[in-house]
Amino acid sequence: MSFGQGGPQSQWDPWKPQSQQPWGGNVDDDTPDWAALADQAETRNRRKRLLLIGGGALATVAVGTAVAMAVMSANGDDTASGQPTNLPASGSLPSAGASSPSFAPTSAPPPLDPKDFISSKTKDTAPLSPEILFPGTQLTAGSTVYKKGPTADTTNCASVTSGTLPKALTASHCTRLMRVTYVKDDIAVTVGVALFDTEAQAAKAIGQADTKSVVRSLSGKGVKAFCEGAVCRTTTNSYGRYAYFTTAGFTNGKDVTTKDTKVFTMGDALGKFAFDQIHQRGEAQASAAASQ
Repeated sequence: MSFGQGGPQSQWDPWKPQSQQPWGGNVDDDTPDWAALADQAETRNRRKRLLLIGGGALATVAVGTAVAMAVMSANGDDTASGQPTNLPASGSLPSAGASSPSFAPTSAPPPLDPKDFISSKTKDTAPLSPEILFPGTQLTAGSTVYKKGPTADTTNCASVTSGTLPKALTASHCTRLMRVTYVKDDIAVTVGVALFDTEAQAAKAIGQADTKSVVRSLSGKGVKAFCEGAVCRTTTNSYGRYAYFTTAGFTNGKDVTTKDTKVFTMGDALGKFAFDQIHQRGEAQASAAASQ
């Protein structure tokens, strides 16, 4: 077999076993480029590593997403957490700024006015007498004690008054006049309370009274006569359908002067007591009406 030029030649394949690389002479274009082959192999290996790394990253993301979704699902599982599962849709829940329901304001009725019950005989119907209006055997005003003396009651108002008062009481249709006397040492005070049908009549009677309008003093029951010729101190007032008066003086017959402050003090204290008793009468009737 001839191996001259032009005869068949065996080509070297670096990937086939038992193939040989020709030695000597020029290398034609089919001779492998070792540097290029090494670069290609390195590129393929690097690409595989990148693919493996990328695939692992994707797998990690997938697992992380699955875990996150699992956690969200567990947190949203109302049945597992013991929470109700039939909550209304968010659109049906009241908003945070929704106003609270409003209710019409309510209030207790105003208290009854005691004066209303002592301003007209149609409402002032509770029992009345000198002993009811002035109870007990003595009166304590502050630290002073006044002893209670006699009492009197009449429907003829003019008969127990003097000066200009009988005319004033008669013109205003006085229906009743009660009296009581209190004493302290040598000073005595008679309190008179006159009744009318209306508040207007009582006010009219007081409007016609003057310094000469006097309720006669009431003596007896251990109280000496007083103010039967001597100068005494008198007062006139009204409250509701009641007019009340005081006549204060000395039981020894001495005239009262502006220097006799004890007489003025005792007369004022008993006048206030009469007012308080009349007002208390109105309070009692107002309270009874409110409880019905």
